[in-house]
Amino acid sequence: MQDAYWLRGIRGATSVGEDTPSAIIEATKELLETMLAVNDIHDFDVIASIFFTTTPDLFSTFPAEAARELGMNLVPLICNQEIPVPNRVPRCVRIMMQVNTLKSQKDMKHVYLGEARSLRPDLISAQ
Repeated sequence: MQDAYWLRGIRGATSVGEDTPSAIIEATKELLETMLAVNDIHDFDVIASIFFTTTPDLFSTFPAEAARELGMNLVPLICNQEIPVPNRVPRCVRIMMQVNTLKSQKDMKHVYLGEARSLRPDLISAQ
């Protein structure tokens, strides 16, 4: 009998030092690589899709380019812009990665780096 796979969401966010293509791609790569490592994901085939969002102060490139540079050429990717909430974390990239896995949702490890650590302190304690 075959094991049942479940679609699970993994959250991540990071702050970017400045709005330049290289800074956005570098910060996004670090976040993606950390999310993959802590969740023991070694095969991009298990990734169903990845949603990227940026705060309105990041607009010089698409953060999804970082995933392409890591070799995620067949993974569906999309970028959106966050709503301009007052007092938000500035220059922030957020990720929602959907993966097919045998793990339960409580076993997914969410990653928050830099200033974005303040977004979900409840999930940081699990890191």
